[in-house]
Formats: sequence, C-alpha cells, structure tokens
Amino acid sequence: MKRREFITLISGAAACWPLASFAQPAEGMRRIGVLFVTDEKVPVAAARKAALQDGLQSLGWFEGKNIEIDYRFGGGDAKRVESEAAELLHSNPDLILAQGVLGAQSMRRATLSVPVVFVQVADPVGGGFVRNLAHPGGNMTGFTDAEYAMSGKWLQILKEIAPLVKRVLVLLSPGNTARWTGYFQALQATAPTIGVEIIPGAVRDLDDISRNIEAFAGAHAVGLLVPPDAITTEHQQTIFALANRHRLPAIYPYRFWTEAGGLLSYGSDTVGQFRQAASYIDRILKGTSPADLPVQATVRFELAVNLKAAKTIGLEVPPTLLARADEVIE
Repeated sequence: MKRREFITLISGAAACWPLASFAQPAEGMRRIGVLFVTDEKVPVAAARKAALQDGLQSLGWFEGKNIEIDYRFGGGDAKRVESEAAELLHSNPDLILAQGVLGAQSMRRATLSVPVVFVQVADPVGGGFVRNLAHPGGNMTGFTDAEYAMSGKWLQILKEIAPLVKRVLVLLSPGNTARWTGYFQALQATAPTIGVEIIPGAVRDLDDISRNIEAFAGAHAVGLLVPPDAITTEHQQTIFALANRHRLPAIYPYRFWTEAGGLLSYGSDTVGQFRQAASYIDRILKGTSPADLPVQATVRFELAVNLKAAKTIGLEVPPTLLARADEVIE
C-alpha cells in the first residue's frame, strides 16, 4: 500500500470512530465522583472541597493532571440526592465520595461494585453500609463523625448556658431517620436527668422549619436543638433569624454553624473529614479494597461559642463554658 493511500484510509476510518472515544480520560487519568447532600452555595461546601483537594494534592493527585473530579450537590432534597447519585454512576467513576447518611444510602442503593468512601455517617453498621467497623466487607468504607451518646452533651451544654430551659424543640427530617433516630433516643435518655422535656419537630422544608419554631417559641423556658441534617443546613440563616427574634437559646451540630451566626455548637470537624477522606481515596485508587479499610471514628469534638449571638438574645455565657470552648467568636 502506498503512503498516500494509507493516510487516506486512516483518515476515513477516524471519521467513523464514535465521538465518545475522544471523550475518554487521558492515559493514567482517574475519575472520582463527589456527592454532597447540601447545596453548592452553602458556605462550608467550598471549605470541604478545598480540604479534599488539599488532601489529594498532598498525596500526588492533581485535577486535570492525573485525576478528574465530578462534584454533585443534592440541595438538601432526598430525591435530588438519589438523582445525582445515578448521574455520577453514569460517568463510570473509579470511586465515589459520599457525604452523610443520605449520600451513603443513595450510593448503597445505586451500586454494590463501585468503591464508595463516605464521610459524616454516624452509624455505618446500623445504616447497613458496612458489616462492621474493623472489616467493612463490601464496596463501602469511610469516616464516622459522631457517636449517638454525644447528643446528650448537646442538652447539657444548652442547659448550662440557659439553666431555665425546660422544654427543647428538636428539628428532625422525616426523610433522614437513619441519621437522627439514634440521636433522638440518646436525647430522650438524657433529658429526664437534667429536667428537660424533648419536643420533636418534623421538618421537610423551609415552611416546616418556620412553622415549628414559631409555634414553639411562644412557650415559657424553651430552647432549640438542631441535629446534623442537610435540610436544616440549607436554611441555617432562617433558623438563626427565628432564634434571635424569639430569643431562643439554641445549640447546633458543627462549628461552621457558630461561625455563621449560631449561638453554640458541639461536634466534629466536618471539613477535616474531607481531608482525611483523601487518604482512603488514594489507597483505593492504588488497589486497596474498601472491604479491607476499617471505618475511622471521630475522636475529637469541638465546642464553639458565639458571644455576639449570646448578646443578641440577652444571654450571659458562664465563664466555665468559655474556658472549655475550643473557639470563642467575639
């Protein structure tokens, strides 16, 4: 075959190749999906993305060079989280990082083969994501962010800053029972020991949040407790505004709530968990099975106090509480 005929043959064949073949990642490029249950506009989302990227870069993974990352956001809506999980799988990822119980549930329903690393999951065994913490035994592993018994600490801290509180409204999403059931049981066990009654408030959207707080706020000696959930995270500024308007002492699950304007928070470092997750992503991409990577538990919890928020609702923060705080926001 002459050279000119060979070139013509190759050119003609190339024109018939499927376009998809040109969309494949470069040789050596790995692809991961990241499923957030919150909206991209939530302030802490950017910090979590940055922490993940920082962790990956420290291990030699750079976007556009040897890894592609597809970020998806559920906006606090369970159906949307499910949809985004399915879309991620369509991109044929090597691995998926899933946030929270909703994210982990969606990935569990969507795949039993693609490796999944989860973060911010309180009870991976009870949720059915792993066989046990030491030996997950499937395609999922990751990092827990709390133990249910710590929810009693929320009540104790709230009672410490507001001793007169007798009834506490707890905002709970019916779509996330796997997340809050354990917390609520621990709260019910602790409440009688400190003279507090727990009032559950079901919240599915912004209207539910407003309705529950408005209806509850008129009672005497009341407080507010907001466990971890994507719905409440989406609407945290509305919760702050209502708590301030009704002078409700309130405690929240993570430091970023206090930094955003909340009164008190006690919980794990969720941003740090995204940085930690990079280590498992690295190991799985290099050949380790998720089944052989033990679930890691949070060992340190942070107490944060916002003095400006306390002043807004007329509370004096006890010196003993300030002395224990990991962060005091002036």
